[in-house]
Amino acid sequence: MKSVELFAGAGGLAMGASLAGFKPLAVVEWNKWCCDTIRENQKRRFPIVSDWNLIEEDVRKFDWESLGEDVDLVTGGPPCQPFSMAGKHKAFNDDRDMFPATVSVIRALRPKAFIIENVKGLMRSSFANYYQYILLQLEFPEIVSRRDEDWLNHLRRLQIEKTSKKPRQLGLTYNVVATLVNAADYGVPQKRERIFIVGFRSDIDANWSFPKPTHSKSSLLHSKWISGEYWRRHNIPKSNRPIAPDQLISQLQKMPKEKRELHARPWRTVRDALQGLTRPSLKNDCSFHNHLLQLGARVYTGHTGSPLDEPAKTIKAGDHGVPGGENMVVFPDGSVRYFSVRESARLQTFPDGFIFHGSWTETMRQLGNAVPITLARYVCASVGEALAESEIRCIKNTLSRSIA
Repeated sequence: MKSVELFAGAGGLAMGASLAGFKPLAVVEWNKWCCDTIRENQKRRFPIVSDWNLIEEDVRKFDWESLGEDVDLVTGGPPCQPFSMAGKHKAFNDDRDMFPATVSVIRALRPKAFIIENVKGLMRSSFANYYQYILLQLEFPEIVSRRDEDWLNHLRRLQIEKTSKKPRQLGLTYNVVATLVNAADYGVPQKRERIFIVGFRSDIDANWSFPKPTHSKSSLLHSKWISGEYWRRHNIPKSNRPIAPDQLISQLQKMPKEKRELHARPWRTVRDALQGLTRPSLKNDCSFHNHLLQLGARVYTGHTGSPLDEPAKTIKAGDHGVPGGENMVVFPDGSVRYFSVRESARLQTFPDGFIFHGSWTETMRQLGNAVPITLARYVCASVGEALAESEIRCIKNTLSRSIA
């Protein structure tokens, strides 16, 4: 199956799609540093990205008709700054709002499905109308805004189309589902909440729902405070283990089995993710790429770091100060230090062999904006499976009609 990636960044979502079996016809990104990262890995023949058709260009300027092939899947994470909790919250008044461009690409390519990832802030109440506007544009991409029509009036026309009982006159519509997801529930060692907007073209008979979580908080709590398996796995003697509050132990012991979610694996923690890595130093460690120590980490209001034995807080796009000052690990003795780029990459589930190009600031920006590869692979694989099953049903129905 063939895919196109928009706003590729360092390539997390596109790598997830490739690992799920999609062949990218185009991977489009306009940021030089991100493209340099992908190109550097292509030069080193890193297998997942080595054959990508990387295009360093604005998605609004690329000639999509030049692809000349049918597209099964469009993926992308439009810039999140217009909707991020840490941003200026300008949404549709922000020049970086690329949702209109995303809709234009979908209208041009008519993919069988699309996957759009963005920040949780997109769902906040102050953006409620614009969020609905985004979803309706994705559902009806051929209902374009008229000249001099503002987005609110365009929204009203889309709402009328949505609620109208008249037969649909437009050929291109999508069945759209939006889901808020915590990456920790899918094996990512990070509490990263993101929204995934998934659409299937209305002529595709797809039976799809968001993949079930594979990991759970309750399983992690059980492995720490009931079975002790977590500490044994990391060779932490009982004398060095933290003491759980009696109230927590009591709650876990009384929790009904159906609520424990012990069928799922435990959330992965920072300690899990960093296992096998040496501590970063001020000199290059030839054993691990991008593993330099960054000095200056400190705790202050709003920047308390990530405890070693919990999933990390969301890795953010920055270095020192706001917002990057939160990208720290907190050790059991209370000491803190910044995550190295390699450690941050592990928290985003990038392979150790994938290297990042640019300064500390640029590489942390790439990582903070990336989609964790593990989560991307789960989502893309589920969509690919739904498309394959739909194709099989279509073939069977055609054969049945021909026999009849």
